[in-house]
Amino acid sequence: MDAAPEPIRIAIYDLDRTITRAPTWTPFLLHAVLRHAPWRLALLPVVLAAAGLRGVGLIHRDRLKQVMHRAALGTLTPARAEALAAEWLARFGPAQIRPAARAQIAADRAAGYGIVIATAAYAFYAEGVAREVGADALIATRTALGADGALLPRIEGGNCYGPAKLAMIEAWLADRGIARSAATVRFYSDHVSDVPTFEWADEPVVVSPHAALARVAAARGWRQVDWDA
Repeated sequence: MDAAPEPIRIAIYDLDRTITRAPTWTPFLLHAVLRHAPWRLALLPVVLAAAGLRGVGLIHRDRLKQVMHRAALGTLTPARAEALAAEWLARFGPAQIRPAARAQIAADRAAGYGIVIATAAYAFYAEGVAREVGADALIATRTALGADGALLPRIEGGNCYGPAKLAMIEAWLADRGIARSAATVRFYSDHVSDVPTFEWADEPVVVSPHAALARVAAARGWRQVDWDA
């Protein structure tokens, strides 16, 4: 009788506050505005108003994200988006990408795991971080594209957050013809919004969690690691 095939090993990492020390979206927008379009600071009251509405639950987080995109970036050509992302990563990456995350990615790769980043960050700037840390694939929020290929301030295909992140991971596996039963999945994240993916993973790893996730992890016996040390 032939031996059963070895499972496909996949290590999936959240980005913000998991691979990086800090969130990425607001620092990216601030970089873009202050260095390339300071006149857009005049639109800050629009963003603050939207954030206030989000704070009291009157608009969805996806809507706030799109308002921030429109105010700070507007419509971007692909070349412009790539240039902004590269310049931002050169300034942000050295201090903000956790050495412990780089080390764990290297260890997972040496153990035969494919490296995937799954993040609510927009793909057009998260792609640079994925390349920087040697990821094999990126699952991320996408912008709608204009007829000329320009990046529009509108989410296309869903925000890769919470339950939607798990659905997008499952779709990514299906697109590659990988059955869930044929894969061993490690999942790393810092945030309680990723509980659906933690529950789905074979090996949940909780990274320097905030209080809400720390409580869930303790109750469920999930491994916790400190990447801030």
